[in-house]
This record gives sequence, structure tokens and C-alpha cells, in this order.
Amino acid sequence: MSMVGVFTAIVIIGGTGLLIGLILGLASLVFRIQVNDKEEAVLNALPGNNCGGCGYPGCAGLAAAIVGNEAAVNACPVGGDKTGKAIAEIMGVEAEKTIRRTAFVACRGDDAAAGVDYEYSGVMDCRIQQFVPGGGSKSCPYGCLGYGNCVRSCQFDAIHVQNGIAAVDKEKCKACGMCITACPKNLIGFIPYEAECVVGCSSKDKGPVTSKVCDIGCIGCGICKKNCPAEAITVTEFCAVIDQEKCTACGICKEKCPKKSI
Repeated sequence: MSMVGVFTAIVIIGGTGLLIGLILGLASLVFRIQVNDKEEAVLNALPGNNCGGCGYPGCAGLAAAIVGNEAAVNACPVGGDKTGKAIAEIMGVEAEKTIRRTAFVACRGDDAAAGVDYEYSGVMDCRIQQFVPGGGSKSCPYGCLGYGNCVRSCQFDAIHVQNGIAAVDKEKCKACGMCITACPKNLIGFIPYEAECVVGCSSKDKGPVTSKVCDIGCIGCGICKKNCPAEAITVTEFCAVIDQEKCTACGICKEKCPKKSI
């Protein structure tokens, strides 16, 4: 190749590169995303777990919603009251008090209390149990399976399987809701951190049926309801339910429950 050809190739390649650079530079100016300083400040105040417990797609999604007045300044369950106050200061508003919540597993049927129909040996995954006989080896079709899907979903090491059932460490729980999503039995929900009276059962069977499969399962007898001075307890589908907003934590329901399900 002659020197003229080499020089021509260099000019063409260099010119092409320069043209592409100019096009990209222009595109970056035309299509650049304007950064909202307040949104960035809110994002920096959030814990950065991106757990989705707030209902938005990660912390960036929540930050945008807060700045857009679509979400409360204390919407982050992981950050709690401290984060809510910090974001309120950024937004120039007064922070509402954050009510601390914790996850709770509505089943107390551990290895000592709940019956077992057979010994299971297979994939330790609660979701798989819907494909095995009886929906799992435990006699109660509503009880915790104990294979730890909730445990694996928790970023905060706040839930563990103990004696065959999942149990929440409320001191570690950040109420992100990942364990709720992970439980195929829908046994996990939120309760106030201060709650003292909670029904540890989700059975919907009649009392005699529940008693056959679990020693501490709720039999829907209604004794707790009859004795509750705050009228905070109802019995729905043979299982007691406590309205935490009405409950005064007097403890009478605990004392009166013949099965110690509360």
C-alpha cells in the first residue's frame, strides 16, 4: 500500500471517529436526564437496601415518589423513624411518627405440637410442597412447612426456622415484607412491634379437626372473644383474630385460651 493510501485511511478513520464523538456528545446534551438535587439528597438519606418493602422499585423509585409528593417521607420501613425525620428535613415538612412494625408467623405448630404424616426427603423448598402428597409432610394443611423460603429471602437475618417452624426476631426485623412474599402458605403478616397478644394459628378447620393435627392450634371456641373487655377479638373461619388497634394487651385472652394459641 502506498503512503497516500495509508494517509487516506488514517484520515477516514480519524474523521469517522471524530464524527461519532460529535454525534454522541450532542446526543448526551439532548437526551441527558436532569438530576433533581432534592431527589438525590433523599436517595442518599435512604438505607439503600432496595428491598421493595415501601412498594416502589428500590430506593431510587421511592426517592422519586417522595419528591413527587406521591409517597410519605416516612415510607421506608427499613430506615424507620430516624430516616423519616431526615427526609422530612430535606423536604421541608414535619415528619409523622413512624409506627414500628414487625413480621409475625401465624403458626406455632412446631415439631413437638404438630403432627407429621410421613418423613419427607427432597428439595427443601416450601413452594415445592404443593406438588407432594398432602401439600407437605405436616398433618395440618395450614401450618408452617419449615423449609426456610422466608429465611433465604430476609436480608437482615431476622427470621429462622426453629423446631420445624419459622420464627421472627422482632429486634432485627425491618418490616421489609420479603418474607411475606416468600411464604407460599401466606402465614406471615405485619403486626405492631408493641403487640403482645397475637394468635399463632391460621387453621380454618373446625376445632375437632384442628385438635387432631396440632396440640396448640386454635379451635375457634370463642372463649377469648367472650372474655375480651376491649371487644378486640373475632372468630373467623374457626380461628380467632385480634384487632391490634383495639387490643389493650390486658392478657386475659392468653389466660383463658384452652389451647394456648395466643
